[in-house]
Amino acid sequence: MSAESALWASLPVPAFLIDADDRIVDVNSAAEGFLNLSRKAVLGHPIWDQLAIDAPIEPAFERARGQGTPLFVNDIDVGSGNRAPLQCAIQIAPLVGSPGVMMMLVSPRELAGRMTQSHSVKSAAQSAIGMAEMLAHEIKNPLAGITGAAQLLSMNLAPEDLELTDLIVAESRRIVKLLEQVEQFGNLSVPDFKPVNIHDVLDRARRSALLGFGAHMKIIEDYDPSLPLAYGDPDQLLQVVLNLLKNASEAAPGGGTIRLRTYFEHSFRLRRNDGSGQSLPLQVEVIDDGPGLPEEIRADIFDPFVSGRENGTGLGLALVSKIISDHDGWIAVDSVPGRTVFRLSLPRVPKDRGEKESN
Repeated sequence: MSAESALWASLPVPAFLIDADDRIVDVNSAAEGFLNLSRKAVLGHPIWDQLAIDAPIEPAFERARGQGTPLFVNDIDVGSGNRAPLQCAIQIAPLVGSPGVMMMLVSPRELAGRMTQSHSVKSAAQSAIGMAEMLAHEIKNPLAGITGAAQLLSMNLAPEDLELTDLIVAESRRIVKLLEQVEQFGNLSVPDFKPVNIHDVLDRARRSALLGFGAHMKIIEDYDPSLPLAYGDPDQLLQVVLNLLKNASEAAPGGGTIRLRTYFEHSFRLRRNDGSGQSLPLQVEVIDDGPGLPEEIRADIFDPFVSGRENGTGLGLALVSKIISDHDGWIAVDSVPGRTVFRLSLPRVPKDRGEKESN
């Protein structure tokens, strides 16, 4: 493979080569994933038949070709016949040495956000969890002394004064339980990686939710049956889905609908700071029709102790974030009133691992 071919194949965003008749000459693998079509299926087809762009871009495209100048368009919706539109930035430039041929790069903002946010979320969560564990250990000891002192005081108090000591004991025990939840972050074992049918995990979580905290909710399955096996710890992934279902259920005490959706996104790769990449093609979405996340905490929802509920601990989503980070995956949320989507992106089973497991 030549250096040019290697560079073309490794571009992390959908890329298209377009001839003088506006027909597709070539696409990279990211473009195949974006269109959900193979390279063979799109070669020779008009570019404007394959990309649905919500703007009159063709005249500007022709001017750029005629003048031999680049064209940049930001914040534009781009989709195809096989996927919903995404807000993108488009870059178009003449291909040097090939008269009339233009190169188009389509950069979905959503995917770019994923690549830059994941590791900052992971490092921030790890720092906060480490500090929280230390504080939990230091606070539990004096709390035990406070509880004991309150119980001793209650032995010599009149019945009408016992309410105060009972309050001290009850609140101290509540804080201890909260601290124990914090400590479980550090006690969470390293994932036991193995091939996982993510639909089995989702089904276990769905049945558990409907028998308990989510009995008032309607849970709909929207699965891609062709989805390959994920690579992860089934018990920890089950905990992730249960926490997300519980969040959605508690946000809608009067009832509502939760949709569990899975699909394959070939083009999604997580780019690390060292330049290496991780393919995360398996997508799991937990979608609810509840009130949505409060705007003031939306950006920090995965941080410990951030909660939108009055009595929430703010630990459930922090634990979810930690588990997904430990799986080298990615998690994001998109929330407006009436629709909240938590999206998990997970790796598939490595080819060599899949062969070993099957032998």
